[in-house]
Amino acid sequence: MGTENQTVSTFEVKDHIARITLNRPEAMNSMNPELRWELSQHWDEVEANDDIWVVVLTGAGERAFSAGADLKHRAREREADEAQRAQWQKLATESTSLIERWQFPKPVIARVNGFALGGGLEQALACDIIVAAEHAEFGLPEPRRGLIAGSAGVHRLPRQIGLKPAMGYMLTGRHMTAARAYELGLVNQVVPLDQLDDAVEEWLADILRCSPLAVRATKEAAMQGLDHPLPQAYYTAYPANRRRENSEDTLEGPRAFAEKRPPKWTGR
Repeated sequence: MGTENQTVSTFEVKDHIARITLNRPEAMNSMNPELRWELSQHWDEVEANDDIWVVVLTGAGERAFSAGADLKHRAREREADEAQRAQWQKLATESTSLIERWQFPKPVIARVNGFALGGGLEQALACDIIVAAEHAEFGLPEPRRGLIAGSAGVHRLPRQIGLKPAMGYMLTGRHMTAARAYELGLVNQVVPLDQLDDAVEEWLADILRCSPLAVRATKEAAMQGLDHPLPQAYYTAYPANRRRENSEDTLEGPRAFAEKRPPKWTGR
């Protein structure tokens, strides 16, 4: 769907990697109903397509990963006619963001190429690995607009960097630098912008060296286990791990090791 004359995102799949790009650089890749709807379709495809093993999420251009909600669009909503409002409401009803896909099975790398603010940071928080350019900035400035980071930002940030640092940023709307985000454990790697793609490719290559089923089982156990006390997390049987245990890849890994060759993963 998207806009009438252009798409507001891109989606490419090659060599088991899906690459999703927010494509509104003129608006700092801010989120409007059309972009949210397109992203929802992309995430549906990633979940359904067994040939996709890992995802890279980024923004177009060099200024922003995403500046969050499109506040100019929100202002236009007040003046829109009833038909236009109904269309936007339909898009919203049919959209499910990564933020709300609590058990998303496949690893997602956020390639943060600039500002990740508000809903943009909330999307990055929902990813598993964040690789950032040196000039990137992170923040939840919603209180400065009379809003809150209600797309799980107020919940995820304290869990990922600790309560006091998170409250310091959330109650002031301050930005954090990429270097500070790395110090706090929010970001996995910070590099100059001209090295960002190479750094992301290194992460992708290492993930693809692993069995995709083992990666999914690891993510599921780690993320779901956080909801339980340690003994319960340990003794819980996780569906993705049962699938891994009964897979061809579980046999291929030890066999390849014994034969001193790289494993040939099938994801089956």
